[in-house]
Amino acid sequence: MSDYIRIRRVLIIILVLNWAVAAAKMVVGLLTRVQSMTADGFHSLSDGTSNIIGLIGIGLSARPIDQDHPYGHKKYETFFSLGIAALLMLIAFNLIRDSFSRFFNPVTPHVEPISFIVMLVTIAVNILVVKYEYKQGKKLRSDLLVADSMHTKADVYTSLSVIVALIGIKMGFPIVDPIATFIISLFIGYAAYKIIKDASRILCDTVAIIDSKKISMVVMGIKGVKACHKIRTRGRPDDICIDLHVQVDAIMSVDEGHNVSYAVEAALKMNIPEVTDVLVHLEPKYKQKK
Repeated sequence: MSDYIRIRRVLIIILVLNWAVAAAKMVVGLLTRVQSMTADGFHSLSDGTSNIIGLIGIGLSARPIDQDHPYGHKKYETFFSLGIAALLMLIAFNLIRDSFSRFFNPVTPHVEPISFIVMLVTIAVNILVVKYEYKQGKKLRSDLLVADSMHTKADVYTSLSVIVALIGIKMGFPIVDPIATFIISLFIGYAAYKIIKDASRILCDTVAIIDSKKISMVVMGIKGVKACHKIRTRGRPDDICIDLHVQVDAIMSVDEGHNVSYAVEAALKMNIPEVTDVLVHLEPKYKQKK
């Protein structure tokens, strides 16, 4: 089974769970007029929407290399993670607006035991979802699954805020509800910021392998290599491209130099499994005159 099929399967499982959690929160929140609970339900609903975005992104990124995309389509997955971030930003903005509206136009919600039961159950489900999705994201080296797990992790914190709000309302402080809604929006906004930060590093070709010594050690172990420099790396964690300059003996034939180039590429891919493309620029190294 390919990684893309596994990622798609994970997203479908998470989608079903997210929508079940969202439905429970929204129904109870609307019936009891607890704004923070309803807001948390919309947050969970956005989790499901982001899963759909993820499924579209996975479908595009799974396409093979073609003439228009010689490096493949994997960055589509990273690009679509920005769609999740944009959705989070929109939700955060709307919740901030609604919290201020409720602050100046207070509504007295009704807190029932079912409210606490629903929130505790959904928190437990979300914790399991976060652990499962993050673990699978790291295992399958999927930016989108990791980003989506961060989205769901924010949902856990927001749900805890809702429980605090429910307790405050029960104690006779309904003002806690819009305050909790505002706090929820901050959690959501921060999750969006983290996703944008991580995605921009990849899309803007930030260094993929910070410690270039690891690359140098592999290259210098190849027979015929005298030196290497100008090492550059970029790409996703599971799709790293390397280009570097390798010096060989000046009297080496073109055929021999070509073989060294292939040996360097093969060694890097074998020792660093995340590397998918290597560009070697050969340079002559002349013997110093005495």
